[in-house]
Amino acid sequence: MTKNESLWRILWDYDPNGLVAVDLNLDIVVVNPAFCTYFNLNQNTVVGKNVREILSNADDFLSVWETQEASKGTESHYPEYDLFIRNVIFPIPEEKMIACIVVDFSQEEQQRQEMRELKKISLDKVEKVINKQMKTAQEIAGLLGETTAETKASLLQVQALLNEEHS
Repeated sequence: MTKNESLWRILWDYDPNGLVAVDLNLDIVVVNPAFCTYFNLNQNTVVGKNVREILSNADDFLSVWETQEASKGTESHYPEYDLFIRNVIFPIPEEKMIACIVVDFSQEEQQRQEMRELKKISLDKVEKVINKQMKTAQEIAGLLGETTAETKASLLQVQALLNEEHS
């Protein structure tokens, strides 16, 4: 193994992104350890399997081959692995292969979901406070209305008594 091959092997093995290359039948030719970790696969048994058995967007591989243009940013969710991924799929014409870089953004998605939940909880709390304030304001308005009516009734009685005295 040459120095360059050794370097590429190290990069391949330690890349945190999943890497997979398939032939034109979509059979897996090579994968790196991160890809196997994402999908709980054994690197020795996954080679030769059809990528359709693992990835839900395998048709994107064929589209990339037909157009010879990379596909970037396709997102997929694999709940059975608690995994959110973003794919970059590109053709390798000289090898008659299609490669895919699989980026795990599960942690980012989990943070987004937690933030959405936190916002929802906060909005619910604000709504409860507003409803309580509205109820209190209505009660105060009702009490003011009652006391105003009682005051008016009393004033009318006093006015009536005063009018009787003057007549």
